[in-house]
Amino acid sequence: MTVLVTEETEGPVRKLGLNRPEKRNAMNIAFIEQLSAAFARVEEDAAIRATVLFAHGPMFTAGLDLMDVLPRLGDADTLFRSSGVDPWGTHGPARTKPLIVAVHGKCLTLGIELMLAGDITVASEDATFEQIEIDRGIFPFGGGTARWVQTMGWGNAMQYLLTGEALDAREAHRLGLVQRVVARDALLETAMGLARRIAAKPPLAIKATLESARTAVLEGERAAAEKLLPAITRLAMTEDAREALQAFLERRPATFHGR
Repeated sequence: MTVLVTEETEGPVRKLGLNRPEKRNAMNIAFIEQLSAAFARVEEDAAIRATVLFAHGPMFTAGLDLMDVLPRLGDADTLFRSSGVDPWGTHGPARTKPLIVAVHGKCLTLGIELMLAGDITVASEDATFEQIEIDRGIFPFGGGTARWVQTMGWGNAMQYLLTGEALDAREAHRLGLVQRVVARDALLETAMGLARRIAAKPPLAIKATLESARTAVLEGERAAAEKLLPAITRLAMTEDAREALQAFLERRPATFHGR
């Protein structure tokens, strides 16, 4: 089987690499299924606390491989194996571990939606972004229509969703599409540095933070508020919470075990 998604583990961080550079990392059915399975393995591995997604080759991704995927869009819910996790977060259970995305070169269509489904994006100075589904007679179906608006507001989102115009890395940063812009040779290490820093935090608190924020986005602030006290009560009783307090009192680094 051709490896379309590479997987490496560095301590508590899993590195996933988009690996179809000869096709500009365009995502066909096999690519989507391998990425979905890789995300599932991250969820299943208790030792992994954060993920970094990057790309091999000269660009992040040309997006969807239309010739391979479009004929199956009428059967869209079969694009992910039942054992996988949807990398775009539109179907099935949500990720519980932080995802940092490192983007370089061109990032088109489904690649932008993959990035927006993550938690933090680091872009290289040469990165550009184009949501050009409108030119193909379709629209972003990987969560982009909602997430562009959530990220930068209606008018800014529509300016790009309805025209397909490109953004460079600086404009993407100004509008909140990416969180950091760095030199190309510092891209992966910057993303890994963020992942390592997050991975050193209490895993249960990280998971609860993601869940609370997602609830607010998907269900509204009131729904999230109703879950705050039960969640914080549970966290306060964990071994990690006791370790954090003890480490503070003893003026030493804390060690967390997710319990």
